[in-house]
Amino acid sequence: MSTFAASHLSPSYPDRAAWGTAPKLRAWQQEAFDLYSSREPRDFLAVATPGAGKTTFALRIVSDLLARGIIRSVTIVTPTEHLKQQWADAAARVGIAIDPEFKNSQGTTSRDYVGVAITYAQVSMHPALHRARTEARKTLVIFDEVHHAGDAKSWGDGVRDAFEPAARRLALTGTPFRSDVNPIPFVTYAEDGDGVRRSVSDYSYGYGPALADGVVRPVIFLAYAGEMRWRTRAGDEIAATLGTPLTKDQLGQAWKAALDPKGDWIRQVLTAADRRLTEVRRGVPDAGALVIATDHETARAYAKHIRAITGEGATVVLSDDPEASKKIKQFADAPDRWMVAVRMVSEGVDIPRLAVGVYATSISTPLFFAQAVGRFVRARKRGEFASVFLPSVPTLMGLAGEMETERDHVLDRKLPEEGLDDLLLEDAQRQKDNPDVLGDELPFETLEAVATFDRVLFDGGEFGSAAETGSPEEEDFLGLPGLLEPDQVRTLLSKRQSDQLKAKRNKPEPKEPQIAPHELIANLRKELNGLVGAWNHRTGQPHGVIHAELRRACGGPAIAQASAEQIQERIGKIRQWATQRSH
Repeated sequence: MSTFAASHLSPSYPDRAAWGTAPKLRAWQQEAFDLYSSREPRDFLAVATPGAGKTTFALRIVSDLLARGIIRSVTIVTPTEHLKQQWADAAARVGIAIDPEFKNSQGTTSRDYVGVAITYAQVSMHPALHRARTEARKTLVIFDEVHHAGDAKSWGDGVRDAFEPAARRLALTGTPFRSDVNPIPFVTYAEDGDGVRRSVSDYSYGYGPALADGVVRPVIFLAYAGEMRWRTRAGDEIAATLGTPLTKDQLGQAWKAALDPKGDWIRQVLTAADRRLTEVRRGVPDAGALVIATDHETARAYAKHIRAITGEGATVVLSDDPEASKKIKQFADAPDRWMVAVRMVSEGVDIPRLAVGVYATSISTPLFFAQAVGRFVRARKRGEFASVFLPSVPTLMGLAGEMETERDHVLDRKLPEEGLDDLLLEDAQRQKDNPDVLGDELPFETLEAVATFDRVLFDGGEFGSAAETGSPEEEDFLGLPGLLEPDQVRTLLSKRQSDQLKAKRNKPEPKEPQIAPHELIANLRKELNGLVGAWNHRTGQPHGVIHAELRRACGGPAIAQASAEQIQERIGKIRQWATQRSH
């Protein structure tokens, strides 16, 4: 077999070849391929940021090994059904016939195929079958997003049993590894100076170098805060401001209220994202947008919002939809504006025209976040950059600010206490038919959810300041041109922030409206009662006990007789508890 068709990878610009194919290699693939060829390893782990072109790199190796007779068959293992088809399509473009419809019940595939594409789940269901296939012919096994081999013990055991006899194994990943203590099959681990075993990649190409090379797009994150108010099952009304310091329970419920389709927050953010998409389309006419939702119910509700905002329908992709792969492919090739998805596009799916994203899910694992953002960074031509809208939540702000940070898979370490890590990825990736957001264990009714523009994060910096949605200050950032170089993005963001600060300095301070004493005390009582309700949910202490403890700590009479100053002191005390106590 000739290796010419797959001998090179797509240039970063001005044109982008079909997924997995291209007229010439990028520098990193050539370097990685040369390294592979010089070592002739049985196992090789390549870590490359989403959008860099791992598929064509792998297919180049397939062509070379087939041509030299080192292998006679290929097995590609993927995390999802859709990716099986995508790999087969890419391989077909370079003359490699892969069967994406292979079923365990078949046992063998047609002689027309040089290999099969299967899922990790398929392997775990019948590892003996795949071991027999691997032993029958000299086989190269490609593990796409190899960290999924650790999603469940049965998956890891199945992969190890099935492919131990393989002639060659090529592991690929575009996102940081899992952080639990389950070793991933066929990955090498080395002990560091602290006695902790860390994964060792044979070749690594991160987001930072890829951005510098123009291989991927830069991303700006537009964070939205807002006022949230909800009623708990106990009938308490609680208010909180997303984007300010909150207790864990308050944050979870405020986040849930923000994502609630019945509130205004998500509608206002979708409206802002659509305005951004319109601006991007001035320079990138086929640009598309994607909402990543938590569950099926909210995905459908978000699609209704989009139709009301734009007058056009959105493509809705659900994890249990047999037509999901077809819908994704149609959207990738169409000029449509919006897609809403639950999990089908969190990893590996190639829709290069996606330029605007809305992160409307409570999933906060570093792995899922990296996968999701990876859907928007695939470069096609110089000057394109992506815009991702997200709630102003500390976990997400931290992940957005660490886009260029690499994390090895670490063994022999304590599991994270908070649970906001890759341990939750398998749950995050499961089919979701019902709402499952943070705070879901505390049923409540959203009463109010209003969005405010918070800030922009880009290249490790923060720009802008709080502003109402629809305001000129927000429009300054939504109206950024759709085609800019990274240094131009930073320059323009800095200038707009400077202009806003100058305008604020020159604007006379509004006089505080006078408020009657009874109104002030009523407002303070309401705020304190809301905090007591939140503390009740966090600790299980009855409301009366909490009020009594506050009186003992601060002094003064019962709340009905307390002065404004005394109530304010108790508010300060319960906020102090939230940051200092652990329950």
